[in-house]
Amino acid sequence: MKDKKFVYGILIPCFILLFIFCVFPLFYGLGISLFHYNPIRQENPFIGLTNYAALLEDKDFQKALVHTIAYVVIAVTLNIIFTLAIAQFITSLPGKKMKTLFRTIFFIPCIAPIAGTAVVWKNGLLYKDGGTFNEILGLFGLESVDWLASSVTVIGCIILFTLWADMGYNIVLFCAGLEGIPKTFDEAAAIDGATPFQRFVKIKLPLLGRTFTFVLMQTIISYFQMFAQFKVLENKQSGMNYGSVLTTEIYEQSFDKYNMGYASAIATVLFFIVFIVAMVQKRATKVDWSYE
Repeated sequence: MKDKKFVYGILIPCFILLFIFCVFPLFYGLGISLFHYNPIRQENPFIGLTNYAALLEDKDFQKALVHTIAYVVIAVTLNIIFTLAIAQFITSLPGKKMKTLFRTIFFIPCIAPIAGTAVVWKNGLLYKDGGTFNEILGLFGLESVDWLASSVTVIGCIILFTLWADMGYNIVLFCAGLEGIPKTFDEAAAIDGATPFQRFVKIKLPLLGRTFTFVLMQTIISYFQMFAQFKVLENKQSGMNYGSVLTTEIYEQSFDKYNMGYASAIATVLFFIVFIVAMVQKRATKVDWSYE
């Protein structure tokens, strides 16, 4: 590693790819958000901050923003709670085979394509006439529910689907973090009479700080950018845009209306929201990353 040519030979291609596929598109999108940009039009006039001003009066954007924030807050909170609890359960199991089995079971949904499984959920589980969920309600004498007929039920179904499809990643990460904590701490606390819950909250959770910070930040960033399940499960009956979020608004403005300047303005707003939330969350859950 002291050979600088070897280091430069490895890093330079990585930085070139990072610039081409990450940095350049970011600034290019920021640039075209200042134009009335349409790729099929020859002239794309400069309009300054007009696109951003239009966002303040766009009810569809405002609704999508509310849906996005509600989805991220609820889904991330539930994800962290459930994955921590499941990871603690898995790590407490006796035997390596049992732990591997349960990790595999929870990770299997992560392998399936989100768009495909979302279609299965929509036409199989959530379908109003004969869907699995409504069949279960029928067993208890309850009427069928149109799960995609209101913002509350749509967002709820999307959150449930996302947790089912995505929890496996965080479970594996939390399992790795918990298994990396020396057992001597837990054994010493047990000898002192601490309950399993007390040992988890007072010992394991603080020692899990680095893993927790990483998982929380990655989950927040990922959930702000979720798209496929919203596009499949959203309901636009009567123009109400049930289940719309910022990512679906970006897609609609770009590829349905060909108003890419306006879509880039929405994407820029989404970028700064994610950036600010990530920075605040990082400072709120700051841990010491250096070893002594």
